[in-house]
Amino acid sequence: MDRHAAARHSALVSVWVNFCLSIAQIAVGLLARSQALVADGIHSLSDLISDFVVIAANRQSRLAPDANHPYGHYRFETAASLFLGLLMLAVSAGIGWNAIVRLSDVASIPVVHASAVWTAALALVAKELLFRYMLGVGRRVGSGMLVANAWHARSDAASSLVVLVGIAANSLGFPIGDPIASLIVAALVARMGASIGWSAMSDLMDHAAGDEEISAIELAVAGVSGVQGFHDLRTRTVGDFVLVDIHIEVDESLSVKEGHQIAESVQRKVKTIPKVLDVMTHVDPVPVLTR
Repeated sequence: MDRHAAARHSALVSVWVNFCLSIAQIAVGLLARSQALVADGIHSLSDLISDFVVIAANRQSRLAPDANHPYGHYRFETAASLFLGLLMLAVSAGIGWNAIVRLSDVASIPVVHASAVWTAALALVAKELLFRYMLGVGRRVGSGMLVANAWHARSDAASSLVVLVGIAANSLGFPIGDPIASLIVAALVARMGASIGWSAMSDLMDHAAGDEEISAIELAVAGVSGVQGFHDLRTRTVGDFVLVDIHIEVDESLSVKEGHQIAESVQRKVKTIPKVLDVMTHVDPVPVLTR
């Protein structure tokens, strides 16, 4: 299964899980009078929206390069990750505000029905399993967008755990447990949203490749016959891929054709590194000392 098919399949699985959970959590939360469970249900609903964003981004990013996008459409995935981060921040703000309003009038906080506890427990298990499934798929196919969506699911699992504890505390005679759980959920969602959003912003600002990729590029270039040295190695990320610019040094006595052949060898060698999308080389002639 290629990365696009894997993205589509995992997103569809997430759609069905989040659709069922959001309906169950919001319905039971309203009937059981649990603000925390309703908040978690709204969080699940935001996941449902993000799943559709992932499906749309996956479809757009697989489009072939064209005149307006010569490097392809891979940054569409990065833009989708940025949208997911902003969506999570917006959801956290709404949940947090409602919790603060509820805490301002403690006397009006109702005792939550026991059904909310079982629903929260079921949501916790479902979201943790969904996280493990999506993270495995994202890492296997090398998709940052899927990994981001997986961690979104993990933040849901963490929030469901907090909700479960808060509802249990409310049922045991601590009424503020439910709104406090809502407030903690808001903080968890905000933290994850900020992390995903900042990572996407870094990619959109041409963030350099990781140390592991840069080391692999340096080793590949140094191993090409005819390369006397290199400098000005620059990398930038495009979605989950890397663009490379590098100056290579060759014997000044070589012909233009021979220098060009060495540059092509460098390009072919570097492109064998996973995630390297394209390589731009500049040939610098240098004197070679003879012994």
